[in-house]
Amino acid sequence: MGDNGGVTTQPAEPAPTPRRRSIRLDAACAEAVELARAALAETDPAGGANVGEHLGARAEGERLVMHLFECLLPGYRGWRYAATVTRVIRSKHVTVCETALLPGPDAIMAPTWVPWQERLQPGDLGVGDVMTTVPDDDRLAPGYLESDDPAVEETAYELGLGRSRVMSREGRLEAAERWYESDHGPTAPIAEAAPRHARCGTCGFYLPVAGSLRAMFGVCGNLFAPDDGRAVSADHGCGAHSEVVPDQVPTVEALTTVYDDASVERV
Repeated sequence: MGDNGGVTTQPAEPAPTPRRRSIRLDAACAEAVELARAALAETDPAGGANVGEHLGARAEGERLVMHLFECLLPGYRGWRYAATVTRVIRSKHVTVCETALLPGPDAIMAPTWVPWQERLQPGDLGVGDVMTTVPDDDRLAPGYLESDDPAVEETAYELGLGRSRVMSREGRLEAAERWYESDHGPTAPIAEAAPRHARCGTCGFYLPVAGSLRAMFGVCGNLFAPDDGRAVSADHGCGAHSEVVPDQVPTVEALTTVYDDASVERV
């Protein structure tokens, strides 16, 4: 309640929500089962042999009813034949509007179509394949825009050598997360089995990448390492670390040669 010059006002009550009137099943249309079956038989390849048991009728609107029949067509398990019938007001003459083949609750359907950009998986690109990049790819940004990566700026603004697009911040973070969680990250079995101090960041064969990913990633340059030529995280590791020193084997003093004269046979 509020006071406005001595006049007491009440907050306005919300308008009542109109109730949706339920659609009544038209009796004349609901009884036209054989008319609906005959219409479906005309569209059935087998002349009506695939139109099975009547499954029921439901109201689709005023004097508009859909009849559902079991579909016996091979390969369409769970599907239903549907025929919609209607009549004009004040008339008992029922006519067919349309027929269709509709999926039921247990129908076998093709999987949802997925665009090719979302279907591709790492490693799908083969020799001779061409994969275009969409213009609005979030992983890329125009080369003329300022970036938060100094290395990107140096490359993008090289006279005559500038790239039209470079990796965006989102693209770099996505790549970093993918690399870190792969077999070239710290949780790889080869990294966990390596000596504790054998981390790539302290290896002489570790070649840090340029830009904002330099602190976390590099390329392995060890010919004998399983990750040679691949991007690895600084906390990745393997047994081919440059500073892995073999265990010192204690020296064994050589004994003087001893001859057993008793076993020598005189010739």
